[in-house]
Amino acid sequence: MSDISLREPIAGLEPSHALRKRPTREAAEAAVRTLLEWVGEDPDREGLIGTPDRVVRAYEEFFEGYRIDPLELLRRTFKETQDYGDMVVLRDIRLESHCEHHIVPIVGKAHVAYVPSDRIVGISKLARLVEVYAKRLQIQETLTAQIADAINKVLKPKGVAVVIEAAHMCMTTRGIRKPGVTMVTRRLIGAFETDAGLKRDFLSSISGSRETFG
Repeated sequence: MSDISLREPIAGLEPSHALRKRPTREAAEAAVRTLLEWVGEDPDREGLIGTPDRVVRAYEEFFEGYRIDPLELLRRTFKETQDYGDMVVLRDIRLESHCEHHIVPIVGKAHVAYVPSDRIVGISKLARLVEVYAKRLQIQETLTAQIADAINKVLKPKGVAVVIEAAHMCMTTRGIRKPGVTMVTRRLIGAFETDAGLKRDFLSSISGSRETFG
C-alpha cells in the first residue's frame, strides 16, 4: 500500500476523514518507537529493531477499509433471478475490527440478509462489504448501521437485516475484564422491520449460530 495523501473525498467516508492528509510512513514508525519507549522498552534492542516497521505494516492491513469504496463493491448486480423473492441470508461472516476508543480488537461475526427487489449481488461482495467497514476504527453500533445502509442504498431491496455478535477486547482484557461477554447489535430496514413473520424467520435462521469470542 503506497503512502498517499487523502486529498480527494472517498465515497463512504465523512468529508473530515476523506480530506485529512496522511502522515508519512517514517512519522508512523517514529510514533511506534515513542510508544515503545513510553512503556519502558528499548526500541533499539535486537527483538524490537524491526517492530516499528512491522506495526505499520500490520496497521495497513488492519485499517485497509479506509482505502476502499464500500459502495463500489455492490455496484455489479445481477437481474436473472428467476423471480426469486425470498430473503437471502449470509450468516457467520467472520468479523475482525478495532475499537475506536482503545484501538484494541473487536472479534465476532455478522449475519446479513436482504430481500431482493429486482436485482441480487454476489454473496462474496456481502462478505467483503462487512470486511471493508470492519477494517476501520469502529464502534459496533455504527458498523452494523453502515453495512445495512450500504446494502439498502445500492441494491434498493425490499428489506435489509444485519446482526453482529462480537466480543470487545477493551472490555475483556482491560478495564472491567469480563471475558465471555458478547455484544449483539442489529439493524432492520424495510420488510424486516414491518413484517413480523419475515423478521421471525430471519432471527430463527441465525439462532443456531453460537460461539464465544475473546
